[in-house]
Amino acid sequence: MNKILFITHSEAANPGNIETELNSLGFDTEICCPMIGDNLPSLQNGHPEGFSATVIFGGPQLLSEESHIGYLSKEIQWVGEQAKSDAPVLGVCLGAQMIAASYGCRVGPHPDGLREIGFHTVRALPPGKKLFPDESLFYQWHREGFELPKESILLATNDIFPNQAFRLGHNVYGIQFHPEITKETMEYWITSERGAPQLDLPGAQPAKLQRKLADKSINQMKIWLQPFLIGWLGLN
Repeated sequence: MNKILFITHSEAANPGNIETELNSLGFDTEICCPMIGDNLPSLQNGHPEGFSATVIFGGPQLLSEESHIGYLSKEIQWVGEQAKSDAPVLGVCLGAQMIAASYGCRVGPHPDGLREIGFHTVRALPPGKKLFPDESLFYQWHREGFELPKESILLATNDIFPNQAFRLGHNVYGIQFHPEITKETMEYWITSERGAPQLDLPGAQPAKLQRKLADKSINQMKIWLQPFLIGWLGLN
């Protein structure tokens, strides 16, 4: 199987550089968006039928407020079955939060009401030194963080939301940031009717600073991304 499933949470979702890098590695991809009524694939021994791995992307949903919504509850259970079978799963932002929620972990806002919006520093911890740079800027857009599952290993951190990246078993990873981001997607997010007002909130970088940092930081994320995906998929 050389097809990877993308779970998205918005009709405007753009898998961006994650899709580009997976295509370059020889994988086809398919999008499933439960929010608009797409059915999640059946699982066989914890693996989605017809797919070699799953990427769960972010979205505007807040698990602390909306976990009762039917499609999210079903998706969290579905994700948990994969994670507990150690099927290859990568959770991005909301996706990482959903993995944590499937283990019963709390997902909620920062105690001081802070967000991370823009390019924020992420630091590798000793278990993550082979996967992450010692310190680098990664693109973020979130107001909620998550507790770590007891079985997980924390790989990267920062000073605002300390749980930035974790691993469960051998094949399940959660990352709080957005390595898929492109300049075009960033521009859409910071100028959209929903996104632009959030740039005035605590913890958000102004649009001018994001644009200044974009070229170098997005290129650094792209350089990091392919080796990370190769390691996640066990291709090395």
